[in-house]
Amino acid sequence: MRCSFFNEFSAPILSVLLLVMTSCGRNQDADQKREKKISESIAVLGALPESVIDPPDNPTNAKKVELGRFLFYDPVLSGNRDVACATCHQPEFNYAEFLETSIGVNGTGSDSKRQFRLPNTIPFVKRNSQSVLNTAFNGIQNHGDYDPRLAPMFWDMRAKSLEEQALLPITTLEEMRGHSFAEEAVLDEIIARILRIPEYQTLFSEAFSGETDPVHAKNLAKAIAAYERTLVANNSRFDQYMRGDSNALSLSEKDGLNLFLKTGCAKCHNGPMLSDFKLHTLGVPDTQNRKESDTGINNDYAFRTPSLRNLRFTAPYMHSGKFQTLDQVLMFYEDIAGGKIENPHVTAGQMDPLVYELNLKFKDISSIVEFLNTLNDDNFDKTVPTRVPSGLKVKGNMD
Repeated sequence: MRCSFFNEFSAPILSVLLLVMTSCGRNQDADQKREKKISESIAVLGALPESVIDPPDNPTNAKKVELGRFLFYDPVLSGNRDVACATCHQPEFNYAEFLETSIGVNGTGSDSKRQFRLPNTIPFVKRNSQSVLNTAFNGIQNHGDYDPRLAPMFWDMRAKSLEEQALLPITTLEEMRGHSFAEEAVLDEIIARILRIPEYQTLFSEAFSGETDPVHAKNLAKAIAAYERTLVANNSRFDQYMRGDSNALSLSEKDGLNLFLKTGCAKCHNGPMLSDFKLHTLGVPDTQNRKESDTGINNDYAFRTPSLRNLRFTAPYMHSGKFQTLDQVLMFYEDIAGGKIENPHVTAGQMDPLVYELNLKFKDISSIVEFLNTLNDDNFDKTVPTRVPSGLKVKGNMD
C-alpha cells in the first residue's frame, strides 16, 4: 500500500515542485540578467583632472584672468548696466543661484528677495542658472583627449567652449541685453563703452600683449573664459577615492556609490563630471515663471545631463529648477522609471528609453544622496572684486 500510495500521489506533487522550482529559477535568472543590464562598473566614473587644459588660441595668463574677473562682475556688459555675469552666477551658491529661474534685466535685490522693478516687460530667464564651477571640464570623458574648444555649454548645448558661451547671455533679451539695444547691435555698444574706460584699455593691452587693438568682442570672450577656467573644485572626497584613497569614503557612502551604479544612475551620469553631456527627454515639469512650455532646442523636450558635482550648494535642480532637494529629484526618477510622466506636454514615445532601465527604489534614496554629497568640494576661488573699472555696482543691481 505504501508503494501504491507513493506512486499514485507523489508523481503529481513532484511535478508541481519541479514546476515551481523551474519557474523560480527562471525568475531569478531574469532578475539577475536585469540587474546585470542595469548595473554599471565604477570604471564608468572618474576623478577630475588636477589641472585645466586651455584651448590653443587662448592660453591663460594672470593678466587675462584678472581682466576676466573684472568683466564677470561688471554690469557694464549689460544693456541697461544693471546685470553682470555674477548676478546669476554667485560664488556663495557655487557660481549658480538660489532661484528656480533667474531674474536678469530690470531686477533688484538678491537671493529669495530678488524681484522685477515695476513697470516690467522683461520675462524671467528661460532656464535654471547652471553653475560655472568646473565648466572648464565640460564634455570630459574617461577615454580620449579633451578638447576645450568642443566643450558643450548650456542646458541645450547650443554653444561649444567657454569662449562661445561667454557672449550669448550679453545678447539675450532677458539675461543681460534688455530692450535698449537690438541683438545684433549690443556687442558693438559694449565694446564702445569699454573703449571709453582707460583702465579697461590698459587691462586689455596687458592681457593681450602684442595686439595693436586688443579691445574687441573676441578678446572679451577669451578673458571671461580664462577667468572661468580658474573656477574649479576638483578635489572632493570622491576624487580622492577615485585616485586611490580607499578611506576617503565611509562604508555607508560606498554603499551609496554601489547603489548609484546598481540602479542605473551612471548610465547618464558618468565620466569625471558625472555627465554623458547628451540630451535626454525625461518629462521634467516646466517652470511656472514662463507662460510657454520649454520644448528644448529640438522641440522634443530633451535637455543635457547636468553634472552632479557640488549639488549641495546649487539647488534648485533640473533645467526648470522645479526640484528643491536631491530627494525630490530621485523620487522623480523613481516615478518616471515606473511609467509616470510629470510634464503633460511630453508623450511616452518621446521619453528616453534609458529611464525605463532604472531600478531606483525609495529605500535607496537616502544612501544615494549620501554618496552624492561626497562629490562636494568647497575649496575654490570665491574672490569678489571690491570695485570694477566701470565704477558701477559690483554684481549689478542687487540691493
